[in-house]
Amino acid sequence: MGTFIAIVLAAVLTNNFITVKTYGICPFLGVSKKTSSAVGMGVAVTLVMAIATAVTYPLYTYVMVPLGIDFLEIIFFIFIIAALVQMIEKILQKVSPPLYNAMGIYLPLITTNCAVLGVCELVIGDMSSIIGSATMNTGWAILYAVFAGLGFTLVMIIMSGLREKIGCYKMPKALTGFPIAMITASIICMAFTVFSYIA
Repeated sequence: MGTFIAIVLAAVLTNNFITVKTYGICPFLGVSKKTSSAVGMGVAVTLVMAIATAVTYPLYTYVMVPLGIDFLEIIFFIFIIAALVQMIEKILQKVSPPLYNAMGIYLPLITTNCAVLGVCELVIGDMSSIIGSATMNTGWAILYAVFAGLGFTLVMIIMSGLREKIGCYKMPKALTGFPIAMITASIICMAFTVFSYIA
């Protein structure tokens, strides 16, 4: 139970992909103008993170390492992520056109989202600071990926909510657009540093 709580807190709060690791900054700043867009992007990233980790972790652990080709991990992972995104996009297009129309524009962006590659790389690395003495396995890896995606979504929603609120006020010309977005992002990141004290 302790490992479960540690993974959840680390993935969502103390090691948040956006506020701490600064992965996925492009969608964080580019897709967070509206809450609906932020939610769509967050759900899509979470889905791809979970599926990509479910595929890459066993592949790396049980195939690449025994064959001695683990040095090719980044090439394999990028190929797998790109293939998964294309596959999910095609499945959604056939099975659920409304969901595809809602998420379709965000799915291609995920292929180049470093947060997805980041979670695949992190779970094969040293996670002892998070999982303690527990042994990393596919279950823990997928759990970390799911909650890392939820942490990503949480920050995206916070940022979009603040940007929508800021949009209701008249800003000085020098702060309009990107400058106020950067200031808002900085304040969110500073607020999340509080959670580092619970680790």
